[in-house]
Amino acid sequence: MHDHSHHHHDHAPKDFGPTFAIATALNVALVIGQVIFGLYANSLALLADAGHNLSDVMGLLLAWGAVAIAGWQPSARYTYRMHGASILAALANAILLLVAVGAISWEAVQRFNRPEEVASGTVVALAVLGVVVNGFSAWLLSRGSKSDLNMHGAFLHMMADAGVSVAVIVAALGIRFTGWQWLDPAVSLLISAVILVGTWNLLRESVRLSLNAAPREIDPAAVQRYLEGLPGVAELHDLHIWAMSTTENALTCHIVTPAGHPGDDFLHRVADELHHKFDIGHCTLQVELTNSGRCVLASDAVV
Repeated sequence: MHDHSHHHHDHAPKDFGPTFAIATALNVALVIGQVIFGLYANSLALLADAGHNLSDVMGLLLAWGAVAIAGWQPSARYTYRMHGASILAALANAILLLVAVGAISWEAVQRFNRPEEVASGTVVALAVLGVVVNGFSAWLLSRGSKSDLNMHGAFLHMMADAGVSVAVIVAALGIRFTGWQWLDPAVSLLISAVILVGTWNLLRESVRLSLNAAPREIDPAAVQRYLEGLPGVAELHDLHIWAMSTTENALTCHIVTPAGHPGDDFLHRVADELHHKFDIGHCTLQVELTNSGRCVLASDAVV
């Protein structure tokens, strides 16, 4: 006997279409400017910043597309709609960042062997513009970054680029006043290290969610204690908690109630409490009246 209680919950604001459009347009313009003036100024740091900004544009498009796809209507085959697209977009964003880090680092090492003169004044001007554009874009994305891993990935892109641009400014000023051309590739490597550290958590969490692990903000042991403490519940088994998307979580569980079926009001109350206490918006509870030893899924070793 199955009883289902579903409580839709979505943290992500619905007006992120214009937000993504503005952030993407600003970054496309910035990339074009940085490439043109990076070549003119012969600055690897500025070109590295442009390359990272280009990965950001791709990341923004991925995140934007995932938000749009997740809103498609469910079908007979995709019964949860396309919510998982946001998890895939977060994973793709992390991979893009790692590829950008590899490309920047490789070119920086090569530049140490053949240092070239850099037009520091041009670099500073474009890097300042980069700080403004990426800082503004990060601010636009900040509303959804705390509750949505996909949005958090896009937000990290923007924050990382703002930091990259600050480092480029420091390098250009250092070259201007000391003549040390090696500062350009050195700062590029430092930028790569900072991006790598910031990307690791995004990569780890997006991989975890893509493998149906319980979301980081949910304590499975606490959920189990809550369910075991419900009136009339003698025991439970086959508890699963996973993320359907970067904003929506689901739960399935078998509960044993020897005194009889607890009724629809009980199930609706449990669904509401799971939603508010643990941010689990979709739950399915299977009620069993006899000892769980007769259920083939009673063992923790069986999935």
